[in-house]
Parts: sequence; structure tokens; C-alpha cells
Amino acid sequence: MAPTNHAGVSTIAVLGLGAMGLPMAARLAGQLTVRGFDINEGRRRLGNNAGIETFDSAREAAAGASVVLVAVRNGDQLNEVLFGPNGVAEILTPDSVVILTSTVGTDSVPAAVDGLAKYGIALVDAPLSGGPLRAGAGDLLIVVGAEPKALQRARPVLELLGSTITVVGDRPGDGQALKTVNQLLCGVHIAAAAEALALADALGLDLDKTLEALQAGAAGSFMLSNRGPRMIQAYDDDGAEVLSRLDIFVKDMGIVGQATRTAGLPSPVAAAAEQLYLLGQAQGLGAADDSAVISVVAPAKRS
Repeated sequence: MAPTNHAGVSTIAVLGLGAMGLPMAARLAGQLTVRGFDINEGRRRLGNNAGIETFDSAREAAAGASVVLVAVRNGDQLNEVLFGPNGVAEILTPDSVVILTSTVGTDSVPAAVDGLAKYGIALVDAPLSGGPLRAGAGDLLIVVGAEPKALQRARPVLELLGSTITVVGDRPGDGQALKTVNQLLCGVHIAAAAEALALADALGLDLDKTLEALQAGAAGSFMLSNRGPRMIQAYDDDGAEVLSRLDIFVKDMGIVGQATRTAGLPSPVAAAAEQLYLLGQAQGLGAADDSAVISVVAPAKRS
């Protein structure tokens, strides 16, 4: 049985038990009482199998929680889970904290902040990176924008999830801003790695040896090392294991594009990368691992 208190946090609701939400919930359940919800019944069953008590509605899951962690897909889902017909905002107690872990862009944050403030609830903007395995191990990278008082209440939860917590500002939205910059680089790096390995294949090089050599030099990057092996697997009959869906980068690069246009900043490299992900989605690869973008560049392996 999990302890029922961790630095003042007794019960936490995790709303969204997807690829990141479920391992985070399982990680938190080792120290806290966790109540989970997902709109997908199959994800709720997986939560139950992981030892997490799940509920049929967000409100039921959030009842009695002092902290609510939201792991949703986009701004529309954030608005729905907080303020929709079955939203949780009006049933939370004043001084509760909502931790937003999703990448939804800066535009979605002000309305959430204002809506929660009517109930005396603070939003901690804490988008994260690292993938499902690191989520389960408490090894995520988290960037935070939050008022100091709200961050203090949320910090025990964040510290269970993240090995690196960077406070980038005291305003909700600051975390989303930095995550947008992060995703620009990640999206471009994955696309560049796909082009590089596709070229290596076209030149008749052994891809495993090519990847090993590239990682050892100045051309190496985390995304090349992390996605490279999965890009090679993308040509297998079953493709690579899905650890990060391609359509997530359709969403995230869309957020990047919106941000750069709002700032009046040209971003031709990011725009080119976005087109690769959009092409992949149009080809039916949205639910595939994002490493499958290599098959957009080169539909078939040559060597």
C-alpha cells in the first residue's frame, strides 16, 4: 500500500492515462494515493492492472484530491477536463493545484488560469520530456512556469517525476514557451536524423555502422541516438515499437509554427520538418512511432 502523505500531498488525481500519464500515475502510486481517469476504457483497465484506482469520470477521480495532474493531448482537452460538463474545476477545494504536464502551447494557458482562479485554484505549467520509460523511473525533464506559492505545493509531485526541474518563470505559460522552443529542436533533429540515415542507405552504407559512427562525432545528437535504432526498425514488417507517436509531432510542430508566426519570426527549417510529419500522417502513419518519418523520406530500404 502506498503511503498516504508526501510533503503535504495526500491524494493526487491523474487525468489522462495515455503513454505518459499511465507511467507517471504508476510512479506516483509508489508514494501517494493516486486516483486515475481516462476517456478510453482500455486505458482505465491498464491503470487498474498497474494498481491504480480508476474512475468513470474526471470528477469522480478528482474528488478529494489536493493536486490534479493533467496529461491530455491538446488545449481543447484541457478546457474540457477542467471546465466541461464533467469538468473538475468546480468540485476542487480552494488552494488545490492543477499541474499541466502536456504540451498545449501558450495560447491555451490564460483561459485555464483565469477559469481556475475563480475557484481559488492555481495552475502550475509544467510540460515535460523524456518518454514513457523515463516517466516510470522518475527521470523526466520538467520546465515550470508558476507562481512560487503554487510551485511549492506542486513540487513534491514534480520531484517524484523529474530528475531535472527547471523553473523558467513565475507565470503559467512560461513553461509552455520553453517547451515550444524545445519541440522545435526535437522535431527538426528527428527529421534531420531521418534524412541522414535515408541518405546513408541510398549510398549503400550499413545503417548500424553508420549510426555508431555518427553518434561518436560532432554530428551526434540525443534524437539521433534515441530514434536512430528505431528508424532502422521502421522498415521491419511490424515497424518500431511505438514510444512516441508521429502525430504528436504534427501537433507540436503546429504549436511551433503558431508561436513563430505570432512572434513574426521566420522558421523555414521547422516548417520543412512539420511538412514531413504532416505527410506521414496523411500516409496513415499518425499512430506509428515518430521514427517512421524516415519512411516518408525513403518509402523503402534499399540496402
